[in-house]
Amino acid sequence: MKTAPAILPKNLKVLHVLGEHIQLARLRRKFSAEQVAERAGISRKTVYNIEQGMPTVAIGSYLQVLFVLGLEKDLSMVAATDPLGRKLQDAGITTAKRAPKKSNKL
Repeated sequence: MKTAPAILPKNLKVLHVLGEHIQLARLRRKFSAEQVAERAGISRKTVYNIEQGMPTVAIGSYLQVLFVLGLEKDLSMVAATDPLGRKLQDAGITTAKRAPKKSNKL
């Protein structure tokens, strides 16, 4: 039995809003959930779960649905404008590529 990953309520809200947007895009195009599922190669239940913002749905399934709706390029916009990252870069703050090794001292 799958268990849902521990996701903060704020992040669950983000997924829920994303699901609502996907559902509205589907309805604007007058596609049924069955049509989207068939074209995306996923189950009708998965489309339902996407539209509900379920965190257990694979991102690949989200991408397939966005592709069917003609919105796949929206996904490439994620983090395209990264103001915090740019500020950190401009400030010259560097981060280690790896976490520091733990010492074996007891």
